[in-house]
Amino acid sequence: MELMADGTAAGTGDRARGALLGLAVGDALGAPAENMRPSEIRRRWGRIEGFVSDDPAGTDDTEYAIFSGLLLARHGSALTVSHVERAWHHWIADLDEGPFRGAGFSERGTLENLRRGLAAPISAQHRHAWSDGLAMRAAPFGVFAAGRPAEAARLVAVDGRVSHDGEGIYGGQAVAAGVAAAMVGAGLASVIAAALSVVPMDSWTARSLRRAVSAAQRPYPDRLTAERAVRSAVVIGGYPWTDLAPEAVGLAFGALTAARGDFRTAVLTAVNMGRDADTTAAVAGALAGALHGASAIPRDWAEAIGPVRGSCLPSMRGYHVLDIAELLTPDDGEDPPGPAAPAGREPAGVAPGAPRHEMPGAPSGGQPSGAQPPARHTPVATGSGTGGPGTRQDAR
Repeated sequence: MELMADGTAAGTGDRARGALLGLAVGDALGAPAENMRPSEIRRRWGRIEGFVSDDPAGTDDTEYAIFSGLLLARHGSALTVSHVERAWHHWIADLDEGPFRGAGFSERGTLENLRRGLAAPISAQHRHAWSDGLAMRAAPFGVFAAGRPAEAARLVAVDGRVSHDGEGIYGGQAVAAGVAAAMVGAGLASVIAAALSVVPMDSWTARSLRRAVSAAQRPYPDRLTAERAVRSAVVIGGYPWTDLAPEAVGLAFGALTAARGDFRTAVLTAVNMGRDADTTAAVAGALAGALHGASAIPRDWAEAIGPVRGSCLPSMRGYHVLDIAELLTPDDGEDPPGPAAPAGREPAGVAPGAPRHEMPGAPSGGQPSGAQPPARHTPVATGSGTGGPGTRQDAR
């Protein structure tokens, strides 16, 4: 059983916070190194050991994870492709909020198709249906379906049919299933087995994942040699796009394995391997965070994560990943509730009283069925050393 910094057992709520806060931390840590080679990273920063930006922030990875988490909180296991397609239109495609910023090729292709009037699954028929755009937003499904990898994989595939196909779907399923296993305290080997159990064994995704894990399990004299071995096991040298789902998922699970599940080591391994570093680190962070809970995340990293800025999805501005963790585990009684939000306090850029969780077809008031409006949170660490957040406070 995994223990938190205060010696108590990590509960479902703490693991949910760990998974989604871990995703956001990995995304923000990896963003400056996105699309870079390890040699370029070393020339610029030596080795990345923490935030290299004075103003760290997440990318489309975090904002799309929040988008999918809200949708999942609204519909739960009854989620359908129609729900997902309508949400894409309502929250993204049909809004006139300026240029679509900071998104991957799969999202751009999907939006173009939706705006042309194409429906799912035809909306996913673009040149980048194999991208890691579903894998980057898959963690909420594992949080929701804790202990049920097959259900997590089923639900993320429903979400993904609007934007992805084939290996793009498999990548999301592997991540969702891995997080679902980690959420109930499964060991590292069981997390990897869960990821492999939900995708075809002869798929590119499964082969990449197995190769990366196998490489990561061997002994190496130092971290750099280990990273080179994992990278060489799955990266297609010279390929112009770095957002291949089989590659990114393989690198993330390889980083997790090389770190033996340790949060800090897993995320930094993913970041320093470059390629689609924000996504690989986000996935590694989600898996390690679900394994160990939010208390495993270094304090300064956790405290750097605030509400998202809407740089990619303006409609998501003001949400914090901890809001989503709370919505997806509304009945968890293992953790004390955070303080209520002061009356009238709204996320930055949101008009007072504006509904924030409304999805197409949502009940009056816009809240997901069975969920209360969460307070906006910033993580506050307890304990000392590298212990992560144990309580939460309203964003100041």
